[in-house]
Amino acid sequence: MPAQLRKPLRNLIFVAFVEPVAGDAVFPRTDWPLHITLVRFDAGSPDSADAADRVAALADAPARAALGARLAVAEDAAFGRNGSVAVSLVEPHPALQALHEALVQTVAAVEGRILTPRHTLSGYRPHVSHHGTGPGLKRLNPGDAVVLDRIALVDMAPDGDHTIRRVLRLWTLDPGKETA
Repeated sequence: MPAQLRKPLRNLIFVAFVEPVAGDAVFPRTDWPLHITLVRFDAGSPDSADAADRVAALADAPARAALGARLAVAEDAAFGRNGSVAVSLVEPHPALQALHEALVQTVAAVEGRILTPRHTLSGYRPHVSHHGTGPGLKRLNPGDAVVLDRIALVDMAPDGDHTIRRVLRLWTLDPGKETA
């Protein structure tokens, strides 16, 4: 297809929040709540909710199946270019790995494009990036326990605005706090 006829894709991400977050949350790109990235991808077109709706519907069963898994935080590591991103690794867990793999399959089913394919499936290393510095540092520590209780689909550029993020769908252990 000629480049001028291609529509830009919608940038989406599945995460498991480890901090409280509302189902309709909007937050700055620079101030994410602490989370485990499950899979980041592009799908559909930015002017349509259809791709997000389809992927959320396909993710419903695996997300619900993973809720309640008890995870443990492992040692710190350095990710990214030149090890510039401090992270807390999350111990491997069958429910977390199964969720990740199911979400990768969901993205494939909607003909999405995974942005970091080297970091999926057998290359998946669950982690929580540290956020901030000094007294404002947010992070998890080795030995911390985390319950997988908030899984979300997040729009990385709602309405084309790359400075904010918006929770599109939230699955929780408390159905009263979920969004559809």
